[in-house]
Amino acid sequence: MTHNRPRSIEVHQVLASLSYGDAIGNEVMGIQRVLRTADYVSNIYVQTADRDVEHLTIDYRHLPENSCADNILIHHFSIGSRASRVAFALPERMILVYHNITPPDYFLNINKTLVQFCYDGRRELGAYAQRCDVALGDSEFNRLELEEMGFPRTGVLPVVPNFAHLNVSANRFVSKDFDDNWTNILFVGRLVPHKRIEDLVRFFHTYRLKYNPQSRLLLVGSYSGFKNYLASISQLISTLGTPDVHIVGHVSNEELTALYDIADVFLSASEHEGFCVPIIEAFYKRVPVIAFHSTAVPATMDGGGVLYDYKDPRHVASLIHAVTTNHELEREILQAQDEAVGRLQRKDFARTLLAFVERARKSRRMEHPQISPEFWDQFKQSLALDELQPFRPAAYQALPNAPDSDDCD
Repeated sequence: MTHNRPRSIEVHQVLASLSYGDAIGNEVMGIQRVLRTADYVSNIYVQTADRDVEHLTIDYRHLPENSCADNILIHHFSIGSRASRVAFALPERMILVYHNITPPDYFLNINKTLVQFCYDGRRELGAYAQRCDVALGDSEFNRLELEEMGFPRTGVLPVVPNFAHLNVSANRFVSKDFDDNWTNILFVGRLVPHKRIEDLVRFFHTYRLKYNPQSRLLLVGSYSGFKNYLASISQLISTLGTPDVHIVGHVSNEELTALYDIADVFLSASEHEGFCVPIIEAFYKRVPVIAFHSTAVPATMDGGGVLYDYKDPRHVASLIHAVTTNHELEREILQAQDEAVGRLQRKDFARTLLAFVERARKSRRMEHPQISPEFWDQFKQSLALDELQPFRPAAYQALPNAPDSDDCD
């Protein structure tokens, strides 16, 4: 694509946190590769980052000193943060990429802090409707939500996963005990309430009792911040008396590859997804997918896999049995999944992204909201406190507690 733009324009990304191995983190790094290939200066500004990717980032507190009104900020919005508020206040043009915020109701009585974050994030998102030059969902489901919230210029920046993290040598340390003649039912994703891990356990319990005692359920993903929820899952497993449920936790790319290699079925019961990259990963690794028909999942599957509409454990167990025993059915499912992956990979992510950058640069600049003069004073005070904390933690301890802070997980 030819770009008629001043060479001095820079396009940077800002987000609350860059994590190793998750869908947003992979997309952020993919966007940076595209921008740099197109000769843009492009950095990643974050509030926090995992140790494995921290060297790829710059602290968001350096955003104001590097600010220029001619530049463009690609702001990944998934939850409210200080980084978000600083980006909001800067004069740059803005492209907002919305990764969806889970409705806070899912976290009631489980994680009060996250309930507040999700509520605040959804409320804060509305303020960006008149701030963003372009607002993008990573699925049509997310784009429609932006449109309903009053964003005037919307589009879809498709998630086109880079499967390089699965094209690695498999580390079979975590999967060696599962590589046998048993049926392995796999779930990959965070072990959090809206993923409905308890439903997966009930489905597996019924499948194991009714069809196949030589089977196991592998739950792969982080449960950080949700130990109480994990405890409730463990209690359910104990109450049902269901053996062979393995909570594997967070794994490396090499270990994830090994787990996909030994999986017979990928099973999802999630009730809220903005896209759901693990489904596409399973397609790519040629693992038949059975998933609940909700939110963005049908569009993500794009005719591949098997969708179910109601959560009767007997019904889902029968689907698992059919997929794992009917080889002609499995072949048809895998063919449809291969075709869906092919359609996704043929989407020109780089061209689409750069077209949105050009659209943001050339469109009439949105009227910048009024920023209170006290905002930057408070920002400077926040920086001073951040610098003070490592040396005088008592200064923080002397501050009043945040509301309900004693009750947070």
